[in-house]
Amino acid sequence: MAPPAPSAAAVPAAELSAIAASSNAFGFDLYAQLSTKPGNLVISPASISTALAMTWGGAKGDTATAMANVLHLTGTPAQVMTASGGLSRTLTDPGREVTFRVANQLFGETTYAFEAPYLEQTRVAYGAPLERVAFAKDPEAARSHINGWVEAKTERRIKDLIPSPSITRDTRLVLVNAIYFLGDWLEPFETRATMPRPFFTTKAASKDVPTMHKTESFRYAKRDGASVIELPYKGNAMAMVLVVPDAVDGLGKLEKAVDEAWLTGAVGALHHERVALALPKFEVAPTEAVRLADLLKPMGMAVAFDRKRADFTGIANPPSADDRLYIAEVFHKAFVKADEKGTEAAAATAVTMARAAGAPAKPIELKADRPFLFFIRDTATGLVVFMGRVADPAAAG
Repeated sequence: MAPPAPSAAAVPAAELSAIAASSNAFGFDLYAQLSTKPGNLVISPASISTALAMTWGGAKGDTATAMANVLHLTGTPAQVMTASGGLSRTLTDPGREVTFRVANQLFGETTYAFEAPYLEQTRVAYGAPLERVAFAKDPEAARSHINGWVEAKTERRIKDLIPSPSITRDTRLVLVNAIYFLGDWLEPFETRATMPRPFFTTKAASKDVPTMHKTESFRYAKRDGASVIELPYKGNAMAMVLVVPDAVDGLGKLEKAVDEAWLTGAVGALHHERVALALPKFEVAPTEAVRLADLLKPMGMAVAFDRKRADFTGIANPPSADDRLYIAEVFHKAFVKADEKGTEAAAATAVTMARAAGAPAKPIELKADRPFLFFIRDTATGLVVFMGRVADPAAAG
């Protein structure tokens, strides 16, 4: 049985920052795969890495090594889980002036035997209890139940995370992480200052969208042909960082340059300037979950999805190889909305496992009137909870 996890305060700050850096590095690797498709985009690296780290905690041999490499994890599963759990408790501290909730749960087949040490480890570190569901008897009812759990944990922002018929009679375990964030800006935008302004989706095309305006002292920097600005939330524990390319068509080049090191350097270069900011209201709410298996395999995690080679005997070790677990699919869905008051965001990830079978006189002007990147970060650890791009604030998804 795993020992009880220490309190968040007992986890050294360096370990919290290290697990945050691992999550961020993985998030940028994954974003590079997803960004090849056009349009608005939002993911939660924190949600995806947490769900996969829980899964990795029961991996063995080559499977464990491959997953650790892709997830940029160092240390033993117990060390990683302790640090990850401590980070979650830090983020959800009720003393913060933002609403931040993290929920983890294991849904396991009623008739399937799981390893007790693994169940205890995930329960203690992640607060992820095992709930028994009848996948083999009624997979569709089980799918609806899990989706309902996710919907409830994300204030109904994440619906239908797992599409039909993704849960089958061979499904044995679904590991789910759900994140919900609601934060008011430290200094809200004045509603009366919001007015239609052009947003250039391309050099030649623009459309009028509701655009917020505010002039004040922001932490701001110029870096590699882009403007970087930080919009803090109440309490200053969380902030949104916007990265706006100088060129209207500069997003593609920027996306190739921005990674964990780039963002860390950009945030480190921020300094107070008086800025006249024009920012469109936006909502990125994809209708369908992203299937990540075909992205994670070429990133180096193929063995975990191989029903003959995957080794998750730390989760379950049935006598028959045909009953052993492998990752069937990873579903992810996120949501973010920014307006005059602040930001609401939510995300959920499900890993389904099956058996084999200084103020100048004039302010700097920053108009986010072209496709731009956004990051919602924990300011102490640097954890990127949400990241994405706004290619068209008027688009539905």
